[in-house]
Amino acid sequence: MRKLKILVIALIVCCLGISAAGSLAYFTASEQAHNVITTGNIDIELKETAIGEDGAERPFHDVEGLAPGSEESKIVKVVNTGSNEAWVRVSVDTTVALSDGAAGTVDPSVISFDINEEHWTEKDGFYYYNQILKPGETSEPLFTTVTFSKDMGNEYKNSTISVNVSASAVQSDNNGQKVLDAVGWPAVS
Repeated sequence: MRKLKILVIALIVCCLGISAAGSLAYFTASEQAHNVITTGNIDIELKETAIGEDGAERPFHDVEGLAPGSEESKIVKVVNTGSNEAWVRVSVDTTVALSDGAAGTVDPSVISFDINEEHWTEKDGFYYYNQILKPGETSEPLFTTVTFSKDMGNEYKNSTISVNVSASAVQSDNNGQKVLDAVGWPAVS
């Protein structure tokens, strides 16, 4: 009888053990979550336009036959085409190539621009836009005209003058309270 009691108790313990293991399996579960985090982007477009003879703004095209003392319409703006707010800066490089056989010293200062100092700040050869440029926004013009000094001498006759404009941008989020505090600007080549 004693063996029978031990056998019954052993069977009960085994049944309890099996049901407990089954219960534990019943109360456990696993699941995997797939989260996608997409970062924004910084993208800009440099806009160079001019005011035509009809008074309308149009794309800027190369100009020929300018004389000393003349002024040419050239409007430089930056458009934020990205999905994030950005700080923007622009560089302007002027080069003069005298015509073959011309003698004299090249002086790029004979070309000047009506820089918009209200909205842009010059530092270290760059012009920094003073405001954050929001997605879809266009900056105020950096300048609207190029002036050729009336003091340009004969050495500039038939010369080629290039005004090369480059723009770059960095994120404004968590990147300084003002444009001059921003870091991470792309290297200039």
